[in-house]
Amino acid sequence: MDDQLKQSALDFHEFPVPGKIQVSPTKPLATQRDLALAYSPGVAAPCLEIEKRPVKSLQIYRAR
Repeated sequence: MDDQLKQSALDFHEFPVPGKIQVSPTKPLATQRDLALAYSPGVAAPCLEIEKRPVKSLQIYRAR
């Protein structure tokens, strides 16, 4: 790999934001209540529904 290609690749991965992939929330996570709904204890409710109705839960809870 020549020096120009190497530097271009390094710059590509660093700028304007480091990395190539970003994970963004699909729900608001601004308050303690938001976090409680998304994680413990709130996450228990959808988990229990998935256990009771696995096929139906695919339509409701999985990303499209």
